[in-house]
Amino acid sequence: MAKPKYTIPVRPGDTLELDIETQGSSGDGIAHHEGYTLFVPGALPGDHVRGRVTQVTPRFGVLVPGEWVERSPFRISPDCPAFPACGGCKFQDLNYDRQIEFKVQVLADALKHIGKLGGLPPIRPVPAGQIFEYRNKVLFAVQMRGGKLRIGFYRHNTHEVIDSDTCNVCFPAINEAKEWIRHLLEKHRVSIYNERKHKGFLRGLAIRHSRETGETLIGFVTTAGQFSTAFLKEFSSPEMQNRFGITGVVQNINRQTTNVVFGPGNHLLHGENRYREILGSLQFDLSLTSFFQVNPAQAVKLYDLAGEWASPVAGGAIDAYSGAGGIALWLARTGKKVVGIEEFPPAAQNAGHNANLNHLTSCSFLEGSVEHHLADLLQGSEWGTVILDPPRKGCSEEVLARLCESGPQQIVYISCNPSTLARDLARLERYQLRETVMVDMFPQTPHVESAVRLQRL
Repeated sequence: MAKPKYTIPVRPGDTLELDIETQGSSGDGIAHHEGYTLFVPGALPGDHVRGRVTQVTPRFGVLVPGEWVERSPFRISPDCPAFPACGGCKFQDLNYDRQIEFKVQVLADALKHIGKLGGLPPIRPVPAGQIFEYRNKVLFAVQMRGGKLRIGFYRHNTHEVIDSDTCNVCFPAINEAKEWIRHLLEKHRVSIYNERKHKGFLRGLAIRHSRETGETLIGFVTTAGQFSTAFLKEFSSPEMQNRFGITGVVQNINRQTTNVVFGPGNHLLHGENRYREILGSLQFDLSLTSFFQVNPAQAVKLYDLAGEWASPVAGGAIDAYSGAGGIALWLARTGKKVVGIEEFPPAAQNAGHNANLNHLTSCSFLEGSVEHHLADLLQGSEWGTVILDPPRKGCSEEVLARLCESGPQQIVYISCNPSTLARDLARLERYQLRETVMVDMFPQTPHVESAVRLQRL
């Protein structure tokens, strides 16, 4: 006998009153109506809301809350005036202890349901000591709307820029520099890109700043064209140098009509394409587009953890996806032999320069893909640990297969995406998960950073 056809119990436009039971990995609240799952943006566990169904699919629907009948005990008053319109931070109204619980649960769920991993050790959280004013790098969207220049972040799921003079998760110096640049853009009537018409000049503003050194690197993402001489002169004045510690101004040219932020070409407008960051006893010179952790205080905790795991293991370390060399140089401080692999040429060049800057002769870097270099390196027997710190898409099957075939005693996998982490751990069949740590790099957001230690079976 055929199964009776399932009937979805809601339709678009229905009004429902629901209890929010939990949160999805994106941070949206989750409720159920007659067994049917509804995602509720902006709602928190413990909220009781009345709202309208706006989307229905066979597996889930979306309910937009119109009224909070009862508010969650986890809910707090947000400090940010742009919240909740700004899509940059989703958790400004969620107390921090609950943010940590949420991220640990997202990681645990991914390991269980995506990785199909059982019998795992408890996940250890490493909360942030500073939950505001922690970011050393910000990419602002720019937009003209109603004749007014907006500099900020996109409203969630839209391309409307929410203007704000202050972002409370980035260093105050970045806010100050951004507002000064706003004044200059308006003063010199710099053309702003219109992504609908694909016309205009300035597409985005990137600012990197070190709280330790006071140095600032500014990047303008543009279409083809040039800034006026008068505009550029503003950046070389002694007053501006003293106020913001500007080491360089870079024009990144992006002619693409996609959502890709940076283009392939950089043009130096002033100074150098670098600023200096300090972590612990190490100095790092970083270019505009080089990867580096945006939360320096939490990066130290993450690197200490990698060092704690790698130090007792005999042999050297391979730092795959090494970026500007952060983890590799951290491990090399003890004299351990470390080789980093980095595909993005500017980052690989930064990494080599930073090894020389810190006089770390036991650390070297290879430019190219992990797929290209890892097999040759693993032919040697001197390696005890491989560090994996891939982008959000995770590692390729080729890399994981090579590690299963001839990998070292230990793998330390650092991830910014629990889903691809779980997928990759399931593929590393020759390794057993020994420790899992959630390091909160991004307070006020649902983003999850984690580190796991794997031991070869």
